[in-house]
Amino acid sequence: MSKSYTNVITENAIAVVEIDHAPANTLSTACISELRMVFKNLAKDDEVKAIILTGAGRFFVAGADIKEFIDALGDKQQGLAMATAGQDLCNEIEWMKKPVIAAINGACLGGGLELAMGCHYRITTPTATLGLPELQLGLIPTFGGTQRLSRLTNTANALKLILTSEQLSGEEALKEGLVQLVVSQEELLPTAKTIAKAFVDGKSMTSVMRAVECIIQGANEPLANGLERERTLFAELFLTDDAKEGIQAFVEKRKPIFEHS
Repeated sequence: MSKSYTNVITENAIAVVEIDHAPANTLSTACISELRMVFKNLAKDDEVKAIILTGAGRFFVAGADIKEFIDALGDKQQGLAMATAGQDLCNEIEWMKKPVIAAINGACLGGGLELAMGCHYRITTPTATLGLPELQLGLIPTFGGTQRLSRLTNTANALKLILTSEQLSGEEALKEGLVQLVVSQEELLPTAKTIAKAFVDGKSMTSVMRAVECIIQGANEPLANGLERERTLFAELFLTDDAKEGIQAFVEKRKPIFEHS
């Protein structure tokens, strides 16, 4: 696949997806389309067990491409198409069964923060800025920001951050529950790789992927539905070679050798 807006490097079963759309890594329609294809391919790649999403240069993602907004003025259908494409990208990332970590290396605003909120885990630096400033443009967040922000923090915080267009530092974002960890710029990618490795090393991907599915899908459905999925996927694992190997290795007091099947 020819890529114009992303760099993808896979090492030790961890794929690093770098958004590279100078000067500010804005999410144009073409960039969104390419990111969707990249994640679709990584979902099917058996060699990839975890994914890190980051930005090239000083930006994670500064937001959507405002030039495209200008072209869409007066055209509701074009606005709807842009919103749908952005939501579809964030949904596909959130619904990935492989763990996805956002390594927020710089400005993470508007659609950039919405993209990061679609990831399963978020790490940032003290000097990064995170926020949803869309109301200052006479718009609202539309890649899922009005929904995911309240789920990650709470309704009151979502109202405050969106209505004030406040931009948070990395440490402030940690206090709000938007990110899970703040590290120095130099340690950002190494830390993300260490966490990704901890998510999947020594584990069967057949169980990792089911665990991610249960957690992510369950967060968006009634408890009874989530519990039903949990017990169904648990029962399915009893048919796998990896469950047999994992249990037998435990009994024999040795490390399991998983085939991910």
